[in-house]
Order: sequence, then structure tokens, then C-alpha cells
Amino acid sequence: MFTHKTLLSLAAVAALICSCSPKVTEPKVMAREVPERMDDFIFENDLVCYRIYGKALEKETLSPGFDVWVKLPGALVADQRYEDDLQHGKSYHKDWGNGKDCYKVGVSLGAGASVPLVENRFQYPKTNWRSSEIISATPEKLVFVLHYPQWQGDGAVFSLDKKFTVYAGTYFVKVEDTYTFEGDYDEVDVCAGIVRHGIKDEKEGGDWFAIWEEASDQSAEKEDGMIGLALYMPESSVTLSHGMDHSVCVRTIKSGETLTYWTGSCWSKGDIKTAADWFDQVESFAGKGHKKLK
Repeated sequence: MFTHKTLLSLAAVAALICSCSPKVTEPKVMAREVPERMDDFIFENDLVCYRIYGKALEKETLSPGFDVWVKLPGALVADQRYEDDLQHGKSYHKDWGNGKDCYKVGVSLGAGASVPLVENRFQYPKTNWRSSEIISATPEKLVFVLHYPQWQGDGAVFSLDKKFTVYAGTYFVKVEDTYTFEGDYDEVDVCAGIVRHGIKDEKEGGDWFAIWEEASDQSAEKEDGMIGLALYMPESSVTLSHGMDHSVCVRTIKSGETLTYWTGSCWSKGDIKTAADWFDQVESFAGKGHKKLK
């Protein structure tokens, strides 16, 4: 028979067990294929969110460009946005309280894709991404690869394996592109860049640049915030590609060599309010900030 003291002791033991049980850690990063929406590939952390176009969208848009989905710091939003859009008629092009898709990509590099550059012409892939694989995943860090099959460019046949590392707590995503090519060249220039829209301010260093611009897609509703964009490629040179309306970082690589760079974005409705704040963030990251991410 349990006494009053026994019941109190059991309650204390139960409380101790509960307090010692491992806590469930909410993920701060995610990435997945989205077959329910034209084969998108979506990835995000607690600060930024990006989309890349897939096979089902090729008849409408064939582009390697990164699409920015602006968001407020904190919760992951992509899955809820897709559900709201596809099942409840709440378009992710409208802000329902935590950001939206208000960035225009089209046939471009968008916010940080790369492409071989031959005789000042972008050698765009002839397909969108074709397959993906998750390499590793924790609540704080996620690594995945997108594969682009071979395509014929000017004087060479190219293929691309595109590796992403998404870290929690940063406005930047690490990209490692491995191009293989056969043809007329022992090495090619590859540029990673950002398409230029209504730029209000910009700044560059020796191997990085940052942009502050208005939202480029206001077809659903007027956007009163600003978008910060940036790209940092170690040991590269920065140039403005006038004929292609892009700012890019460029490096020369051999077939099979990996090109590493970082792309970043922010929304002025979040923690970074001004161009000056964004430029400081980018310069600090390109200096020593990226070395803290392992």
C-alpha cells in the first residue's frame, strides 16, 4: 500500500526522470525536393530561405538562378508557405506576416548561382537540377548536393555537381561547385553572381560584393522593404557584367576542380535595417566571419 510519503517520492522520481530526458531540439535548417510544386528544391535556415527551379518548371522557366524568399528571423517557413499556397489559396507572393517571395529570377543567376563564362557569354545549363541527395543533416547544419547533367556549351560539354552547406544562425550559405568539362579548353572562367534589379546602393571588396535593392517582383502586392544580397568568393575578382546585367565574382578552374563561394541575403524588415548595416555584415563575414562556420 502506497503511503502519502511514498507517493511524494514517486512524484519526485518522475520529475527527475523527465528533467533528465533528452530534450527535442527543433531544427533550424531544412532542405527538400518539392514535387508538389513543379519540382522546386527549397532550403532555409532561421534567417534566410532559397528556392531553385526543377524539371517540371522547364517549359516555363529554365534557369539555375537562386530565388530568395524573404522572411523574419526565427521559425522555418517554407513548408507552411507551400501548404498555404497549394491547399488554402494563400499565395506565397503575398506577406501573411512572415515574409514572402518577392524576388524575380527569370533566366539569370538570381541570387548566387554560378555558370561557366566563355567569350563573355554565360554557358547556362540546358536543364534545371535533375537529382538531389542529402549528405548529412543535424538541427544546426545540413549538407546536400544538386546534380545538373551534361550540356553542350560553346566549345565544351559541361556538367555540374552543386554542393550546399546550410548553417543555422547566419545570413550566408556555402556553395561548392564541381564542374567537369571536355572540349576545347584546359581551363575555363566560372563566375558566381547576382542579377541586378533596382539597386539603391552597393559596395565591393577585392573578392566580394554586396547589393541593397528594392523588391524586384511586386506583381502580387507592393513591397515596402529592401533586400540585401551579397556574394563572397575567395581568391576571385569582382566585375560588373554589363551585357548580362549581373555583378559577378570570377575564378579560373580546371575540369574537376571545386569552386567554393558564399551567397547571402537579408530583408530590411528583419534585424538588418539599412544598407550600411548589411555592408558591414558582409565585409565582416568575408574577413573572418566565415572561418567560424565548420
